[in-house]
Amino acid sequence: MSGLIIIAHAPLASALKMAAQHCFPEAAASLQALDVHAQQTPEELEAQARIMLETARSGDSRGEVLILTDVFGATPCNTVQRLADGVHAKVVTGVNLPMLWRALNYSSETLDILITRAVAGGVQGVMQIATSRPQNQVSQPTHDQDHRHHQQ
Repeated sequence: MSGLIIIAHAPLASALKMAAQHCFPEAAASLQALDVHAQQTPEELEAQARIMLETARSGDSRGEVLILTDVFGATPCNTVQRLADGVHAKVVTGVNLPMLWRALNYSSETLDILITRAVAGGVQGVMQIATSRPQNQVSQPTHDQDHRHHQQ
């Protein structure tokens, strides 16, 4: 099982971890989250991230870790890029909840397959949805006293 770490601007990392624990309590037990605060120095952040990385590596039989960050080029991403070796620890940026859930579901896969699945989950989780019911859906009865169908 690959180790999973989220490093993102506060409070995103913690919020994503809480959402993961809500839906996947067993899988999220090994998930680590580090919120990056505005007053943190890059050196403090790197020291905290290094400890998390070592903990995650030691918790995985293959020593593989996937680090998820929020924004490419921002402090969380830049920090972990310096720590990840590109072999046993890799970084994916643009984290969202579908990406995290996919990563948790496939954490037993090899790191490269895990990354492919996580990125696919993240991309597939972003879509525009219809603002009204499609024409081919049957109207469901409502409890509206006016008995007219309203669009908002």
